[in-house]
Amino acid sequence: MSDIPGFSMPIQVVEAGGITAWLAEDHSVPVVSVSWGWDGGAALDPAGAEGTASMAASLLTEGAGTLDALAFADAARDEAVGLSFSVDRDGFDGGFRALLPALPKAIELARLAMTAPRFDEEAVRRIRARAIAGARQSLEGPRGRASRAFWAAAFPNHPAGRPANGTAESLATVTVDGMREILARQIHRGGLLVGISGAITAQQVASMLPELFGTLPQGTPPTLPKLPDFTAFGTQVVPVAASQSTVLFGQQGLPVTDPEWETAQVVLRIFSGGGFSSRLMKSIREERGLTYGIYAGLDSMFGGGVLVGSAATANAKTAEALSVLRAEWKRMADGGPTQEEMDEAISFLTGSQPLQFTDSRRISSTLLAMRRNNRPLDWLERRPERLRAIGRDKAAAAARRLLVPDTLAMTIAGQPEGL
Repeated sequence: MSDIPGFSMPIQVVEAGGITAWLAEDHSVPVVSVSWGWDGGAALDPAGAEGTASMAASLLTEGAGTLDALAFADAARDEAVGLSFSVDRDGFDGGFRALLPALPKAIELARLAMTAPRFDEEAVRRIRARAIAGARQSLEGPRGRASRAFWAAAFPNHPAGRPANGTAESLATVTVDGMREILARQIHRGGLLVGISGAITAQQVASMLPELFGTLPQGTPPTLPKLPDFTAFGTQVVPVAASQSTVLFGQQGLPVTDPEWETAQVVLRIFSGGGFSSRLMKSIREERGLTYGIYAGLDSMFGGGVLVGSAATANAKTAEALSVLRAEWKRMADGGPTQEEMDEAISFLTGSQPLQFTDSRRISSTLLAMRRNNRPLDWLERRPERLRAIGRDKAAAAARRLLVPDTLAMTIAGQPEGL
């Protein structure tokens, strides 16, 4: 980037066979990373079979074509190819990283995984057992139960309100036919976004794109429902026998397309995202010892945004911690940040930006995210300039708009006293 000495990331746009990729070319290390994705993911799961897309993604690397799970894993390991697929609430992603000599094998394995997954009985049984164990671990503890209740209350009639990876009960109902149906709706040449980074030229990318994606079926994934307004459900308690309470809190946020999104990031760095320097950490942990940590930030999904945060505190201190949280929420909304806080936050955000791009995989993922968010090619290059242009008055106005104390919703899982 022009105003950070020694750091730049020029982006090239490469099109071939009807597929477009953004490329950050860098030959300093003989490694290539490719990230791609579509809208969809867990949003395509049938009601009652949540986790179908997540299980399907996990099984794509458990055998494809003539290669069973062991042979597929051996082929990837022998060439040091890292290939994976994943889902979140509204997206389905794939990606690989490979040394330059292994690029043909990485392309072959990725193509096979997307076009000829096997779903062998043993692999399905193993992945299902792992997914169920993971769901129990993540959803049945205090934090998991708080999360389930929070999102279900915030978006009761929308896919955003469901666990993206399913529950132990729903995963038990997932079928091979159901997974194949999800993939048939999800994986197409249309709607595909691609980001590439590393030791590869634009000409080589133009040759690679049809080889990697050219055999995917025509069409596009289904259109996803837009995120509705956040339901301000007040305060709910989920009884859990535990020595401390886990709290999830949040309200309506901003989408990444909002003109004030970047200003909101500065405000939240100061208020809730700056580690020990944030207002919430200073007030709730350092000054009162009510929690080990507290954080809040913007979560983007389905074209919208949610401001969501979490903390854990002793049951006896939960009411006091939440009272302080509400007071700090109102104080920032009423007065905004100080100029000193602004200077520190902007200095950190601009100075730390190059650290986000320390390897090709992170860069290709960033390019994919930029495309999903409809960012221009020079978005990263001009970000320090935009951040420095944010004045205190603008940040205070963004804080008033973003932080609305009367709509702050909270879910507490535990045995909180006084609530």
